[in-house]
Amino acid sequence: MGFDDREIVVLSGAHTLGRCHADRSGFVGPWTSNPLTFDNSFFKNLLEMKWTPKQWDGPFQYVNETEELMMLPTDIALIQDAKFLPYVQLYAKDEAAFFRDFALAFSKLTSLGCPAHVNPLNSRTQAKV
Repeated sequence: MGFDDREIVVLSGAHTLGRCHADRSGFVGPWTSNPLTFDNSFFKNLLEMKWTPKQWDGPFQYVNETEELMMLPTDIALIQDAKFLPYVQLYAKDEAAFFRDFALAFSKLTSLGCPAHVNPLNSRTQAKV
């Protein structure tokens, strides 16, 4: 979709909101302790907490030491990749930079639209009334 490293990292910051549900994705748990607040805590958690593989029968995911929070393998990759890590560090310390860059990247994402075969505005996929 044409995103650079910064945009990939900043869009991953959307994980600061919400949680995973076993009945939808197989994964379980929130990424942050305040899953209804849009802030930079996702990035802070990545850097400040110790993440270990969750011991369970579900899909591979990570948990913090208290097992109250989770991260996906793609989240942990953000701190393991040398090109992604500087952006994680930037957004963990500078929430304003996260907000600014997220707005730009999200705007780019939404401006790309949907492929015709999944676009709800495409008459071929709309339900007939």
